[in-house]
Amino acid sequence: MHVLRSLWFVGWVALLLGACQLPMNVPSSSSPTVSASIAHTPRPDLPQQARWQIQYTGDLKLDLDVEVFNLDLFDTSPEDIALLHQRGVFVMCYFSAGSYEDWRSDAHLFPADVLGAAMAGWPGERWLDIRRVDLLTPIMEARLDLARAKGCDGVDPDNVNGYVNETGFSLTAADQQRYNIWLATAAHQRGLFIGLKNDGEQSEALAPYFDWALNESCFFYDECDSLQPFLRSGKPVFVIEYHLEPELFCETANQMNVNALHKRRDLDAYRVDCREWSR
Repeated sequence: MHVLRSLWFVGWVALLLGACQLPMNVPSSSSPTVSASIAHTPRPDLPQQARWQIQYTGDLKLDLDVEVFNLDLFDTSPEDIALLHQRGVFVMCYFSAGSYEDWRSDAHLFPADVLGAAMAGWPGERWLDIRRVDLLTPIMEARLDLARAKGCDGVDPDNVNGYVNETGFSLTAADQQRYNIWLATAAHQRGLFIGLKNDGEQSEALAPYFDWALNESCFFYDECDSLQPFLRSGKPVFVIEYHLEPELFCETANQMNVNALHKRRDLDAYRVDCREWSR
């Protein structure tokens, strides 16, 4: 266990959820309410202003002068995470919490009942029925346990905004909020920090439960203002832009105090960091 993990429990306490979400045939009005969580303050080594990198494909370039690194939970070795920790880098570990990916080592554990529509543009990936926390709990908790065992400092759960997508299920905003709070609580129980991915519509309600926000293409879609609840609370905001060139968003990103990168969609080693960018 590396030395940075000694800071796990500094500054925050997560309350336990009273119960898991009931099966999908139970009306939402009968579902248990989610206990409020104490707001979580980012650790000293996760500053609001941070140089960072996200890479999932290609040969890992780990020698970058960054403070935060986002890597794939399944594909990254504990040795690579330990190498980053030697330089004091905060490591986020990515996994999908709202979709099934047929190439993952635990894909066989997903019951057919939770598998929904195919995700457009992403072969082998299907939306999950996030109302069925009873069925998803052992899978997602095992992923969080893997993150902790590998030495990840925090997790980056993806696809946690199914309710605004064509999932094949009648998901509501309340369904999504319950699931996302459950994820945050389960991560904090394990000493892991956790970010809110792309669910900007619920930032106001969810910012107290999450330790940072990570958004893809908010400048392109003109939705970066939805991240203000995190900025106001002093929590970091990370943005990836695929479509816009740096000269079209970096100056604004720096003025907003968000940590923005220009990346290619395959998330290889290429990056332009807006904090280091100049015209």
